[in-house]
Amino acid sequence: MGEMKGAKFGKIKRVIYGRTAMILVGFAAQLAALAMAYILLRNYNYAFYAFFLVTSASAMVYIYNASGSPDMKLAWMFPIAIFPVFGAVFYWTIITQPGTKVLYGRLQRLSEYTGKYVLPRPETQKRLRAQSPHMGQLAYYLQSCDNSPVYEDTRVKYYPLGDLQYKDILEELKKAEKYIFIEFFIVSWGRMLEEVLEILKDKAKRGVEVRFMYDGTNALWNLPNYFPKLMEEEGIRCKMFSPVKPVFSNHYNNRDHRKILVIDGKTAFTGGINLADEYINEKVRFGHWKDTGVMIKGAAVERFIYMFLEMWDESEREPEEYEKYRLPADAAQPGDGYVIPYSVCPLGTERVGKQVYLDIINTAHTYVHIMTPYLILDYQMMMALTYAANRGVEIIIVMPHIPDKKYAFVLAKTYYNQLLEAGVRIFEYEPGFVHAKVFVSDWTKAVVGTVNMDYRSFYHHFECGLILYQNTQIEIMERDVQDTLTKCIEITPEDYKKQSLGDRILGRIMRIVAPLM
Repeated sequence: MGEMKGAKFGKIKRVIYGRTAMILVGFAAQLAALAMAYILLRNYNYAFYAFFLVTSASAMVYIYNASGSPDMKLAWMFPIAIFPVFGAVFYWTIITQPGTKVLYGRLQRLSEYTGKYVLPRPETQKRLRAQSPHMGQLAYYLQSCDNSPVYEDTRVKYYPLGDLQYKDILEELKKAEKYIFIEFFIVSWGRMLEEVLEILKDKAKRGVEVRFMYDGTNALWNLPNYFPKLMEEEGIRCKMFSPVKPVFSNHYNNRDHRKILVIDGKTAFTGGINLADEYINEKVRFGHWKDTGVMIKGAAVERFIYMFLEMWDESEREPEEYEKYRLPADAAQPGDGYVIPYSVCPLGTERVGKQVYLDIINTAHTYVHIMTPYLILDYQMMMALTYAANRGVEIIIVMPHIPDKKYAFVLAKTYYNQLLEAGVRIFEYEPGFVHAKVFVSDWTKAVVGTVNMDYRSFYHHFECGLILYQNTQIEIMERDVQDTLTKCIEITPEDYKKQSLGDRILGRIMRIVAPLM
């Protein structure tokens, strides 16, 4: 049996890597063609040279006057300055493609439509504002910009490890009677996926509607391109979000990094955990894998239902029966403070994931404790963290000690000295890798979800999260942070000096292009 399974995985890997190679060759060929066109034409005559200079100048002027992050502007100006013509042509090639605008327009229309089913809760918002004006303002912002109401009548269970969340995921899946919605960034063969699929197949046979969506980059590394077809044969509706093809497109940079599981409109899960064995420590990668998540029961599940359906329907052309997924009448749970589920769309002007974190940092009185796998900060986030520390707020950041990506780790370390000098305390999780995305502040508010502290989560990825206020799980989350700190090494300025010269140089170079990655 083991040999058969090994052979199956070997075949799948060959299929995946073969397709990945074809896609990479396709991208390389297009890049080479663009470069060759520049080399052949730049010295052809003065007319071409003048045209290229105008192209570069217009790109610089456009970037300077465009709205958005200054860090992002500088990141684009660097390649244009180093490769004046090629950089500008590449920039215009990327931003003039219609893919992103079409996708954003489609998602906006879907959000407007689902807004008929996810209605504002003015009385709840009014009570929240009376208790905490600044939390009331945050709730107003999320309702206005993200169609994300504030909820009571909801219970939350926090998981300090993916191992623990996974057990409840299996139990809740077994209870499904009407539908199961699954959306993950990473899906990889192993015990976790196989046990989940076994339940999904059984439920599909029993008439439960099952929808399974995952990010298209999995076809490059983890799953065969025909995986959706295999699922369809089992009665499971399955699709990839934005499949990667060997054609340059700016929307390929906007990946679906969300983790959402909804069962019958009564239960939802989110957090950092993906469908792969390392997330439950069944497979050792980068030491012990520290991750977190939450289970939501009650009224707030409503937002996750329609969050999922919006993304699913982005590629659908048939109308969706949204009415049938309305929150069940018996969904409400005894109240436990306030919760706000929210989504992050990278295609508009609002940076919801970043703003939620900034709001917590800027309104903290006593402390902000953070767990994040990556620390790649723009100017605004860096200033918020250092200012909070300078005004006496205890800022603690827990990072991995064993990184999953070396370039991200050396890049993160370029921020260490400035943070440490301001009084921010940085710890590294000695047993392994921290993949958790957690904020806890002042014993009263917290966030858990999929949003990392990096450019990808703030500017490029689709994300989601859950804000908790005056919820009993916040104390459990803070205890988890304190327990994690006992397994950490505190970083000092001297530790940065121990880095090799090569790592320091690599980190500084990566910092220039980080906003585009």
